[in-house]
Amino acid sequence: MPRYAYTALSNTGKPVTGALDAQSIDHANELIAAQGLAVVDMDLESLRTGVRRVGRRLTRMQSVHAEELILFTKQLSTMLRAGIPVLRVFDILESQTENVRLKDICAQIAADIRGGSNIYRAMKRHPDVFSPLYCSMVLAGETSGALPQILQRLIYVITHEYKVKTEVRSVLQYPVIVLIALSVAFLTLMTLVIPRFAAVYMRADLALPWPTRACLTMSHWIREEWLITAVGLLVIMAAIRLALRTETGRYTWDRFIMGVPLIGPLLLKAALSRFASIFSILQASGVGILDSLNLLSDTIGNKAIGRELMGVQNELESGRGIARPLMSARYFTPMFVNMVAIGEESGNLDEMLREISLHYDAEVEYATRRLTTAMGPILIVALAGMVGFFALAVYLPMWDLARLVTAS
Repeated sequence: MPRYAYTALSNTGKPVTGALDAQSIDHANELIAAQGLAVVDMDLESLRTGVRRVGRRLTRMQSVHAEELILFTKQLSTMLRAGIPVLRVFDILESQTENVRLKDICAQIAADIRGGSNIYRAMKRHPDVFSPLYCSMVLAGETSGALPQILQRLIYVITHEYKVKTEVRSVLQYPVIVLIALSVAFLTLMTLVIPRFAAVYMRADLALPWPTRACLTMSHWIREEWLITAVGLLVIMAAIRLALRTETGRYTWDRFIMGVPLIGPLLLKAALSRFASIFSILQASGVGILDSLNLLSDTIGNKAIGRELMGVQNELESGRGIARPLMSARYFTPMFVNMVAIGEESGNLDEMLREISLHYDAEVEYATRRLTTAMGPILIVALAGMVGFFALAVYLPMWDLARLVTAS
């Protein structure tokens, strides 16, 4: 016998929900009416459960943007600093948050806390929203009893990272648009222009130069073998994505990109700024150096630097200070190491790291402007090279054809 889920109103107008077994939907209506209830909504319980399940999956797929996470952290810190109980804080956040995914997470965190969990363990269940760094700083705050203050430092970190990512993204926006335009022009030439000239040259039985032969080969693969070409490109892209998900693949890519002129120095300075900023906050929060480096090796966002930090950890465990191991590590500049050494000797390592972070913030801004300035000429040269190549491919055989016509 099918089971129906229903929503109804009592005589006093109070909503009532439930489920019952009935032979049909009409039979279910009769059974509910016999209880003095007015049916508002009814469907098969399996259907309603399926809809709820789909809704939950769609909610999990929604992303939480950096601006929303920053606002969430600010509200959390403010309410905790005001002395509002933790459960009440997450109930308020659930009601005020507009992002459906974040609203659902607030409800789950509140439920976990009611079940005896702390904020750290509740947040750790949502790694796609709360990073390991975020959770570790929450743990440091709960352990030290200064969670609102730690959250204020965390706000600085995620705001700083968002600013750097936005600047890098703005730099890459112009070349991406140019590359898209070049791709469209390339496909237009390969599918419409080159085949028409090729037909003329074939009828004249000319010996074609290599630029023309290369264009004809590319045109053939794009027009006639487009399925094989598309599948091949998709396989290559999928293989690259899978490789980048592996530890070795990501390390190889990060090490390669750090050596690219203009882009590499920018990424290095951004990574050093992030390292110094997070390290400073962890030190000020009472987290040990070894624990800080262990956390940073996973959250620095660069596997090449992360692997260097693992080597620094091994030397630290043997009793050395942090400055000397950093001196032998790759990617850490002499200025960075010297300032860390001064901070270590003076006992103000967290303050010195903060100064390093501010210095590299300025360096990132300068490198960003430099990259933006250089990007225009680089793209112009690339565009000129592409136009010149296609011009040679089209017009070199035309000059040979003109000589044949003149000779005849």
